[in-house]
Amino acid sequence: MAAQTPGIQQLLQAEKKAAERVSESRKRKNKRLKQAKEEAQEEIEKYRRQREEKFQETQANYLGTKGDQAKEVEEQTRRKISEMDIRVAKNKEQVLSQLFDLIFDIKPELHQNVRL
Repeated sequence: MAAQTPGIQQLLQAEKKAAERVSESRKRKNKRLKQAKEEAQEEIEKYRRQREEKFQETQANYLGTKGDQAKEVEEQTRRKISEMDIRVAKNKEQVLSQLFDLIFDIKPELHQNVRL
């Protein structure tokens, strides 16, 4: 029995060392998995930024920017207003003349329902 005790103790020590190595290995594995996830997430974010930039560039090329669209609308509005101003200035005298003629040229008549 005395011979078995040192052998058992050696087995127990070997088992303890093996358990420690397995534990360390699991810790390294978990650490590496976490690191790999972080690296993958960074890579995904980088790819997402690249695709977003490319999309914004493509959208700006085909649709123009919001500033360009706003400038275009403002320019069209200014053009239309200036055209209206020109037409108003051109026809102002004629319209006023017609209005004054209608207002001041009164022809008194009896209404058709009036009986004398």
